Amino acid sequence: MSFSLFISRRFLNSRKESGFLNIISKIAIVGIAIGVATLIIALSVLSGFEKTIQEKITDFDSHIKITSFSGTVNNYNQITAKIENLLGEHKRNIIPFASKLAIVSSKKRQEGISVIGIPVEGQIERLKKNIISGDFDLGNKNSNHIIIGKVLANKLMLKVGDKVTLFALKDDQTPSPQNLPNIDKFTVTGIFESGMAEYDDLYAYTNLTDAQNLFSIGQSINGYDIQLTSIEKIDSLTSLLRKNLSYPLFARSLFESHRNIFTWIELQQKPIPIILGLIIIVAVFNIIGTLLILVLEKTNAIGTLKSLGADRKQILKIFLIQGILIGLIGIILGNLLAIILMQIQIQFDVITVPSSVYFVTKVPFDLSPITFLFVSSIALLLSLGASIIPSFIAAKVTPIKSLRFD
Repeated sequence: MSFSLFISRRFLNSRKESGFLNIISKIAIVGIAIGVATLIIALSVLSGFEKTIQEKITDFDSHIKITSFSGTVNNYNQITAKIENLLGEHKRNIIPFASKLAIVSSKKRQEGISVIGIPVEGQIERLKKNIISGDFDLGNKNSNHIIIGKVLANKLMLKVGDKVTLFALKDDQTPSPQNLPNIDKFTVTGIFESGMAEYDDLYAYTNLTDAQNLFSIGQSINGYDIQLTSIEKIDSLTSLLRKNLSYPLFARSLFESHRNIFTWIELQQKPIPIILGLIIIVAVFNIIGTLLILVLEKTNAIGTLKSLGADRKQILKIFLIQGILIGLIGIILGNLLAIILMQIQIQFDVITVPSSVYFVTKVPFDLSPITFLFVSSIALLLSLGASIIPSFIAAKVTPIKSLRFD
């Protein structure tokens, strides 16, 4: 063990000369630990929100949605072949759909929903794996099966096997005695939970033929849901489809369809530099204040060390190591505190969030080692930087004045 490190540890652990100094050191360590833990948790939550919401949207919704300005797409099989040719190896699946707003009625309540009809043979795997009750059963043609979200099922007090009535406008015209709405009964065969209130409350799925009959659109569809093998080229592929698909078709990526959500995530990230700055200020003042008090308390000891042959460089190193030790202990405790608090939240869901505001039902965390390393590295550099000023002050103490200091 080096001379400077040995003296630094003795100063830090010394209880004989000043109990007050030991308390100040502990306060500094606790302050750094709380700052580190706060920053790690804040970054983990923001990263968790972004990653969770993006994963849920990309996993549950289409990567690219093609719709028609005229409302419907005729002879869609020919267009499907063209889209497949344009996307080539980047396509995972292309699912034609019929979708419009409708009113769903149970025995006790009614709600407005978006009914989406998809081909039975094109059953969506991402929807199938989110089924929490019943089965992913769209039935066959004219079977009138429907799959609804958990939030909607709770609102309507429905369970698998119950009957619901759907009301849809005919030709998108206001209902009248001459133009009655289309009405049909459906059986709930499955309930899904995506974790996104927007999906679980609004969307219901049936097979394409039933949706076409309900909306009176014949063999037409309303658009295509496209899943890619990777979203890395989603922007370029969306632009490619826009250039090659003629009016009235229009392609939109999921980032454009859900611009409000991704803008909200970006907005949440903007206060991070302010939070980081405040934590930096607190950490710096903690370390500087602690070391300046240490210099005052140990002035006689510094003079004694210099009179015994310790040079200025060794004194400088003693207080630099002292600051780094305080910072390092605080960083380790801060990391442990952050892990413990996040694990408590993950296991027991202590803090709940309104899904209608935050899009998710639980506080998501991204326990990334990169976040812990990033925050710890910054804190360690700050500890070193904050130790420089007190260390230079200590190094300038002269033996004669320090021995006379009382």
